[in-house]
Amino acid sequence: MRRYGLIGYPLGHSFSKRFFEEKFAREGIADARYDLFPLPDIRRLPELIAEYPDLCGLNVTIPHKQTVMRFLHKLDETTRAVGAVNTIRIRDGRLTGFNTDVTGFEQSLANWPAFRRCKPARACILGTGGAAGAVAYVLRKMQVGYVFVSRQPAGENQISYEALNALSAADFDLIVNTTPLGMYPEVDACPPVPFGIFDARHLVYDLVYNPAETVLLRHAGTTGASVKNGLEMLHLQAEAAWNIWQERPNQFNRT
Repeated sequence: MRRYGLIGYPLGHSFSKRFFEEKFAREGIADARYDLFPLPDIRRLPELIAEYPDLCGLNVTIPHKQTVMRFLHKLDETTRAVGAVNTIRIRDGRLTGFNTDVTGFEQSLANWPAFRRCKPARACILGTGGAAGAVAYVLRKMQVGYVFVSRQPAGENQISYEALNALSAADFDLIVNTTPLGMYPEVDACPPVPFGIFDARHLVYDLVYNPAETVLLRHAGTTGASVKNGLEMLHLQAEAAWNIWQERPNQFNRT
């Protein structure tokens, strides 16, 4: 039996187990299972690997996408550039880190009709964690300028939420929420974004997928902005992770 799973903490919000169990059933994969491994302290990862010698791969979620890197034997080139890991392949006791958030976000943008109609020139990325790094990597690749928005900005390419209030609608085209604010069960939470600067020219992408419509997307939608949640990205990055675990070529742009 090949075992796969998800590490992070907490994991009550995750759809990964259901996604992979449905995939295994749909595709007749009888020799694989997927488990959730709530891991409040990333330093326990070596214990987990030792406890489950049949582990072949792991997904990584909040809050471990960056801190897990020091426990890995190797990182692929994209992961080193992003500075975060969301997928681990385990072979012969060696752990290799990958970032399929990049594949998922890039293909999800390419699939979004609103994005294709009006490619943004400037974006605001809410948050500075591991997912924000993946989003920034994709935007650089697409030659879209961006600034990070943080409660505690540090560095020349980060601004505060208060500074966001000073921007006009013409200062950005795309806003991407990479924070967990609004995720189940805290569905009433929302990044402190000034909705008054949104209008029909804007694209708003929320990586949160549960609920399907977050407070951010609901308010942005009332201004006429085009909105999208992270469910498609979840599916795309999960399929990319599966291909990595099976050592298949990158499937991006083949769908």
